[in-house]
Amino acid sequence: MRFPALAAVLAVGMLSFNALDDARAAEAPPPPAALPIARTQAAIRVDGLLDDAGWQGAAPIDVWYETNPGDNTPPKVKSVGYLSYDDKFFYAGFDFEDPDPASIRAPFGDRDNVPSSTDYAGVILNPRNDRRTGIIFVANPRGIQFDSINDDASSSEDASPDFFWDAAGKITKTGWSLEIRIPFSSLRYARGDPQTWGIMLYRNYPRDFRYQMFSTRLPRGNNCFICSSNSLEGLSGLPGGGHLVLAPYANGRQKAEPTAELGTPFESGPLEGDLGLDVKWTPLATTALDATLNPDFSQIESDVAQIGTNERFALFYPEKRPFFLEGSELFSTPIQAVYTRTITSPRWGVRGTGKLGKTGYTALVAQDRGGGSVILPGPNGSDFADQDFRSVVAIGRVRRDLGSSFVSLLGSGRQVEGGGSNQLLGPDFQWQPSGNDKVTGQFLMSWSDTPDRPELASEWNGQALRGHAGDLWWNRSTKTYDWFAEYRDFGDGFRADNGFVPQVGLRETFLDTGYTFRPEGFVRRVRSYFIFDRATDRDGELLNRYYSVGFGANARWDSFARIRWAWERVRAGEATQTLPRSRLIYTLTANPSRLVSDLSLDGFLGQEIDFDNVRTGSGGNVSFGATLRPSDHLELRFNNGRRWLDVDLPDGSKPRLFTAKVDRLRATYTFTARSFLRVIGQYVTTTRDPALYTDAVDAKDGSFSVSALLAYKLNWQTVLFAGYGDNRALDESADWQREAREFFVKLSYAFQR
Repeated sequence: MRFPALAAVLAVGMLSFNALDDARAAEAPPPPAALPIARTQAAIRVDGLLDDAGWQGAAPIDVWYETNPGDNTPPKVKSVGYLSYDDKFFYAGFDFEDPDPASIRAPFGDRDNVPSSTDYAGVILNPRNDRRTGIIFVANPRGIQFDSINDDASSSEDASPDFFWDAAGKITKTGWSLEIRIPFSSLRYARGDPQTWGIMLYRNYPRDFRYQMFSTRLPRGNNCFICSSNSLEGLSGLPGGGHLVLAPYANGRQKAEPTAELGTPFESGPLEGDLGLDVKWTPLATTALDATLNPDFSQIESDVAQIGTNERFALFYPEKRPFFLEGSELFSTPIQAVYTRTITSPRWGVRGTGKLGKTGYTALVAQDRGGGSVILPGPNGSDFADQDFRSVVAIGRVRRDLGSSFVSLLGSGRQVEGGGSNQLLGPDFQWQPSGNDKVTGQFLMSWSDTPDRPELASEWNGQALRGHAGDLWWNRSTKTYDWFAEYRDFGDGFRADNGFVPQVGLRETFLDTGYTFRPEGFVRRVRSYFIFDRATDRDGELLNRYYSVGFGANARWDSFARIRWAWERVRAGEATQTLPRSRLIYTLTANPSRLVSDLSLDGFLGQEIDFDNVRTGSGGNVSFGATLRPSDHLELRFNNGRRWLDVDLPDGSKPRLFTAKVDRLRATYTFTARSFLRVIGQYVTTTRDPALYTDAVDAKDGSFSVSALLAYKLNWQTVLFAGYGDNRALDESADWQREAREFFVKLSYAFQR
């Protein structure tokens, strides 16, 4: 495998490093300050007020920096933090001044529903002090919690992991205050006494702009975030492990379905129930062992529908299930070879995650009962096959830190009952030659024996497939200019049955470069950019060629706009023919007020390709979203999508081929920080002109679903859910018929020792 295009770019860029060393040294900010912490001498009650005797000895932390929109400038409002700990807990307290407390945006909501358009604050902890991965613990003035993992290696933030911790806030006459208590059992830290951790104190303050303030400077142009953490010194006598959590669950449901096809009488099924157990044991502070028996992987909230009409490749949906969350950042690699939603219905699973010195590891084994679909990738599109067989899945990764860089090894396997398997293995790495540059790569080999099930997929005829996948990219960012260059090489026979790789059999070169300037006034940041992308199949025939120019801007009302024009040639159909496509592509977002927030509008307009029938046309896609909060307890979230395509016929006419629609309304009334009622309605339809299709298609299909959920959450694993769902679909006469109805209840309780 060769990387000629990217290698040339890398070689030219590396010549500039020595010349830039002196300039970088002159611009480098002073190292982050160490923050003080002392063991509390009295009890601290988490009620949002800093009046307990336990806070009396805590030193105030009052040096903060505005990092957005300001460039490490003095903040516009005052913030003071306090840190303390005892034998079991880490504590953080805050006192935030606000010149207009009535403007504080602090709605009630479910856990993790703390958007950037609201006030919140907290700590970002790096207990292993590797300056690479941080755990974010923030809460709003109502005590609504949000936690996530921020990983510098993958430049990503994952909000799916949840931790045991407590928070309480209070709105006061001068602003608001916050208390956070985190059990040491929720954290993973190295052996040693005393301890040194990485930490950042953080406040989000959305008004005319989104103001972000930290206890440390965040140099612009840096390729990392957690690396800028303050040091936390003074922790000693911390617990060494031994924490155990047992979380049994019980659920019950009754489902009703038509006796035959749609439109036949409805028949209720028997009452059904399940029992299961999740177990987490931390024998050491560095190590977590997880096990699950008959897990309940039902999703309490449905995925937001995506329009798949005229799409060539599989659509990605995020993971939401608890068992896969410990150390989830270790499964994040340049090639998405691990996608745990491919484990559709586990009977059992075990997992170990930990770190020994500078080496982190995770390993997972599970039995999958099957169901769902398997992606069958290709160079110009992906297909699906039903997974109606059981299998055993094993995934593991080991990562060795080398300063700010690392090397890693990933292995994955799936053994299908009755014959068939997939294994892949290979290294990946990340090298940071400077604070502005990051070079990342991965190479994998796969060995597959397909199931002998040609009735499910023609590819599944018992054949052996062998293939490789490589991905190498270089990202450079400074205060003013940046670029991202990437080269990918995937063999025809590469398969990642435990991952999300919908396209194989290609070589691709990609470049995105831009220049940023920061005016004062209504607009605070503008980035102009150019994108180039070219992909060919293994024979060198063009799959797509793409040029795009545009700009992005951040402005008042926490708004953002990205607009660009793109010129393409894209392969359509089985032949090597490519068709032109020229489109305006846009994204607009804003958070104007407490009442209206999370406004979004994105899509495209212009030329489009009819991939089903291999011809050109014109069309567009419009997706709109908005959140309305009539009160601090009620939230209404709207999502609407439209896509259409008019095709070019030889007689010069442009008839409508299809129109696809998605409408979704989610209404949530949150009683307290622990309880809420949520109702979701979702309507999806596609209308087609069958006379314009080569193959037979339905003139109209669609679905309509309504669900209601009443929830009480003591913590993320101690929950009570009661819900109802009703699904309807269009029959052959385009009449709405009931497809399924379900009542369900779930109870789970976490016993901790």
